[in-house]
Amino acid sequence: MTSKQPKMFSEIEMSIKALKPETISDERKAILQPLTDFIQLKVSKNQSVNINFICTHNSRRSHFSQVWGQTMANFFNIKNVFCYSGGTETNALFPMVTETLRNSGFQIKMISKNENPIYSIKFSENDHPIIGFSKKFDDDFNPKSEFAAVMTCSQADGGCPFISGAEKRIAITFEDPKIFDNTPQQAAKYQERSLQIATELLYVFSQIK
Repeated sequence: MTSKQPKMFSEIEMSIKALKPETISDERKAILQPLTDFIQLKVSKNQSVNINFICTHNSRRSHFSQVWGQTMANFFNIKNVFCYSGGTETNALFPMVTETLRNSGFQIKMISKNENPIYSIKFSENDHPIIGFSKKFDDDFNPKSEFAAVMTCSQADGGCPFISGAEKRIAITFEDPKIFDNTPQQAAKYQERSLQIATELLYVFSQIK
């Protein structure tokens, strides 16, 4: 694996190069394939790739997915990829998520402090930062049409049977690290989930030609 974007922060590059996509099971690869197919189709047609990662509260898994998805598109130099996230309801980006991403090398700054803080999340010196905050999937910040809705939790997938404007709906669910909140395993489990999501999205974007 060789990054084509040398200006990505070196610590993030090191984190990516330490991932092991060969450990992904065939069963899991089959779950990831529809997202690969969606991205490849858009790239082949020279169209923008809009992906909205959706979870219940848009506080943990959907943000990990948005951040790593945008980062992997940059890592493989795949242009016009725009990753978003949303929830079926609004809460706040959980602080352990930003702490976990910082540990992988992201530069994160809180740009609005309130009950639902807004964060600037950077993976390189010169690329536009990812803007992280909790919002509903149909918030004005997110695309209204021509996007893939990737359901990152089974609760959102089951509780939200219709995503208006979605060109494709894809279920790629992850276990919720929230169950380890306020336990000795919290930091390790958030890191585990972040790296799982990073590994799987690394695999997805590595397939794009």
